[in-house]
Amino acid sequence: MPADTLVLIPGLLNDSALWAHQIDQLSDLVDRIVVPDISRYEDIAPIAAQVLAETEGDLAVAGLSMGGYVAFEILRQAPERVERLALIDTSARQDADEQRRRRRGLIELAEKGRFKGVTPRLLPMLVHESRLGDAAVTKPIFEMAARIGKDGFIRQQKAILGRPDSRALLPAVTVPTLVMVGRQDQLTPPHLAEEMASGIRGAVLHVVEDCGHLPALERAEETTEVMRGWLLA
Repeated sequence: MPADTLVLIPGLLNDSALWAHQIDQLSDLVDRIVVPDISRYEDIAPIAAQVLAETEGDLAVAGLSMGGYVAFEILRQAPERVERLALIDTSARQDADEQRRRRRGLIELAEKGRFKGVTPRLLPMLVHESRLGDAAVTKPIFEMAARIGKDGFIRQQKAILGRPDSRALLPAVTVPTLVMVGRQDQLTPPHLAEEMASGIRGAVLHVVEDCGHLPALERAEETTEVMRGWLLA
């Protein structure tokens, strides 16, 4: 049977709108679905602690991108609470030096008041080229970024910068684990998903074709179908 609670952890500049299809279509399998606000803190540890404090019982934890970093931290803090795990378009690694420099630069620009959320120019980094003109995909992305805002964005970037490397955790994961990635994800490419899946015994790797970094939005029906199988595994 699935866990008591399904925790859907969004990514950078995302909120519950990222998971709209999954919330609607998976609610019959669990008692409760929780989408935490991951923009309150400048550190991953209190974000994970907040999730644990606001939930009870066994958890099915799914994290996309930054949400995956939070999922790993939940495993560190309370592995006995995690009944199954889904890692979606994320990485077990820390940022490389160039990524860290770029992230610090974005923080500096935002602190100077030059935060523009997600702009049309940035969209090709996030979604597959075939979805760039699809308002059902792009409109929620713009709206989520606006809701998180400058201060939330800065806190999230600082939390991501300070996250620990999670590769050493992979062999200790013994629960049913799904690793999913968009084939054309430019931010966390498939080789990072393959690394996680190969490090977790029994993990299932699912590659979403014609998809970028946000399969929960870009390929919502496929993502939901795969997650349904994961919850019932």
